[in-house]
Amino acid sequence: MDTAVFETPPSTSSRIESGARRRPSRSEAEAAVRTLIEWAGDDPDREGLKETPERVVRAYEEFFAGYGEDPVALLATTFEETAAYDEMIVLRDIRLESHCEHHMVPILGRAHVGYLPAGRVVGFSKLARLVEVFAKRLQIQEALTSQIADTIQGLLKPRGVGVVIEAAHQCMTTRGVRKPGVSAVTSRMLGCFRDDPATRREFLSVIGSQRSAPHEA
Repeated sequence: MDTAVFETPPSTSSRIESGARRRPSRSEAEAAVRTLIEWAGDDPDREGLKETPERVVRAYEEFFAGYGEDPVALLATTFEETAAYDEMIVLRDIRLESHCEHHMVPILGRAHVGYLPAGRVVGFSKLARLVEVFAKRLQIQEALTSQIADTIQGLLKPRGVGVVIEAAHQCMTTRGVRKPGVSAVTSRMLGCFRDDPATRREFLSVIGSQRSAPHEA
């Protein structure tokens, strides 16, 4: 799997790349954090908080790094030299760290990604990176699940794609209904993963799912 044979032109398909909004400066972002500290009831000038606005902005650069990456370009290079491999390819238990777009608190879990190639495959690390690119944005789990699956289907054009995400949302475990231990399960099945029950069962068996019918995104 070391000879690149397909090059897909990069594109900007992200929902945030419209260019219509001016991105605030770093100093404006830090000022906003100061305002939130004051609103919470503390003094942003006390010793323990003086550097907090700068630290928060740096952390946000990591949390939301996906806005600066193009998932289409990430999967641009694919491979044909697969020795006619035509069985399912699955990556399971991909660590997932995202943030809820409703409350901006963490979503923590794991993603399972599989596809049935039709002559074109992509490096394993690229699939894990694809999950990360979409996760490092403000998200809802249903949309995240669909974005990963639809991008793989659109670029690799395999016979089918399956994506299952299991995650805990701190917007419901640490606030609101406060139900720790609850995880949400979403799936997106395309092609033979949707149409062929045997393929679907095989995928769910490989990823170790005990749920025969996770919620479809």
